[in-house]
This record gives sequence, structure tokens and C-alpha cells, in this order.
Amino acid sequence: MKKILLLSDTHSYIDSRILHYVNEADEIWHAGDIGDLKVTDTIEALKPLRAVYGNIDDDKARATYPLHQRFDCEGVSVWITHIGGYPPKYNINTRDEIKSNPPQLFICGHSHILKVIPDKKNGVLHMNPGAAGKHGFHKVRTMLRFTVDSGNIENLEVIELGKK
Repeated sequence: MKKILLLSDTHSYIDSRILHYVNEADEIWHAGDIGDLKVTDTIEALKPLRAVYGNIDDDKARATYPLHQRFDCEGVSVWITHIGGYPPKYNINTRDEIKSNPPQLFICGHSHILKVIPDKKNGVLHMNPGAAGKHGFHKVRTMLRFTVDSGNIENLEVIELGKK
């Protein structure tokens, strides 16, 4: 079993509230728009990190992290990308792959809107953790945490970090 903390859209911002939850997780997954790599450096000093770059990320972030991460975690196939759409409105860069080779868990950032949507047609669970940073139109900073165990995603929780 692994305890996962999922965040996105930090836009160069990290604080003690985020780090509190980082310390409680086994792995941290970041769905892009990292901003300054001090965010990921701070997280990686504490816990294993999987991250993708987002549309605001510079060449340094793009050289460090991929656009897409596909991997298996405790029997769950996972795909993380920054801009991917959501069921049933996947974007042009993800929809064909989701139909032909669907992950069990599809994670995106970008919208700053927290969403968890089951896609029964494709057998995919979509997650967007909202935005953990202070930049953007969102009113409340959010993240998600959950456990992955023997092919199951369980104990999903929304974490509200307060107003931005």
C-alpha cells in the first residue's frame, strides 16, 4: 500500500501547509505548472516525487520532468499529464490513447478546478487536484490524497489549504 499526495499548479509556491501533507505521504505526484524548481527540490528532499511539466514551466523544468508519465503503482496503471481534458471531453493529445490503452487513473492539472470523475465508458478514473499555489483564479488552494493498494484506489480525501 502507498499513500499518495497529488498536487498541481503550485506556480512556484510551497509552504508549510503543503509540506505537512508531503511528510504524511509515501509518494508525491505533481501534475505540472511547477514554476520554480525549488518547489520540486523541496519535495524531493523529503519524499519520492513523480512530476510532469506544465504550460508555464520553463526549459529547466522541461529538461527535468516529462510531459507525460505513465507507470504502475501497486497494481494501478497511472497516466499523469498537465493538460489532458476530462471525461468525456479529453483533448486531442490524449483521447485516442485513452480509448486504445486506457490507464486506470488519469491525472491532469491546468484548470485549477478540483475534479474527480469516473469515466465508465473507458474504465478510467480522472483526477484533477485543483491548484495548490496562489496564482490563478481559484479561491481555495486544494490537493488530493489517497491510497493505492493491490490494484485499488481508496481513501480519497480532498485537502483544502485555505484561501490563496
